[in-house]
Amino acid sequence: MSRETSRSDPASLRRPELLVPALLGGLVVVYVLVPVVAFLSRTGTAGVVAGLSEPGAQTAIRNSLLTAPVATAVATVSGVPLAYVLARRSFPGKRLVESLVVLPLVLPPVVGGAMLLTAVGRFTPIGRVAAAAGLPLTGSLLGVVLAQTFVAAPFVVVTARAGFGAIDERLEHASRSLGYGPVATFRNVSLPLARGSIIAGVVLTFARAIGEFGATMMVAYNPRTMPTRIWVKFISGGIDEIVPVAVALLVVALVVLTAVQRVGRVSTVVDR
Repeated sequence: MSRETSRSDPASLRRPELLVPALLGGLVVVYVLVPVVAFLSRTGTAGVVAGLSEPGAQTAIRNSLLTAPVATAVATVSGVPLAYVLARRSFPGKRLVESLVVLPLVLPPVVGGAMLLTAVGRFTPIGRVAAAAGLPLTGSLLGVVLAQTFVAAPFVVVTARAGFGAIDERLEHASRSLGYGPVATFRNVSLPLARGSIIAGVVLTFARAIGEFGATMMVAYNPRTMPTRIWVKFISGGIDEIVPVAVALLVVALVVLTAVQRVGRVSTVVDR
């Protein structure tokens, strides 16, 4: 029996050595499931539809669905090459770069938003120039993208770097020995082999971006996104008021996860 078959065999879960891990893992599943079920039970379908029909809710959903993919794309286009460099090269200041990449993960998002304000706020040189050009960096959708990218980009860099680091460098050397240049080798060898890690990083980045609240509140309280809309409705009306938009956010997350899992399965079949 192959390793893959044994993993998918339900009987394998009854092996004694898996009992304790299964029980501990079950606690995590229950811990996540119970709050989700309790939250969703607070309203019916009619309440969700009515809440989502409000213009403010529709605007917040539209803004989130517009800004989160843009932030994810920016983070991916710039973060994947950086991850490759960090995985393959040593250079002066590398540890500093690695620390800077991870820094947004350990900072409270509100602090990250404050940092962004000191760099691109309306009274800063950069902020004044951008506003004069008709592209305000705060209180705008562009500000939302800046906040989302700041807090979410580390996810794609960290996961992609792990994927590149796991590739046998001899495969890249073989590609170069066959006459392919660095760019062709990166595109045809490195990227396909690290595809799983990169996809995982993109998913985490999107999930973090679309759920970003703290930095967004600091940089662009308006226009509303789903997280900021949820906070405003909670302050004014309590938990019941936030259920419709929260359900919409949950649905988006589930759709993205399902789509990525499907892509991952297709990629595995193609690789085989």
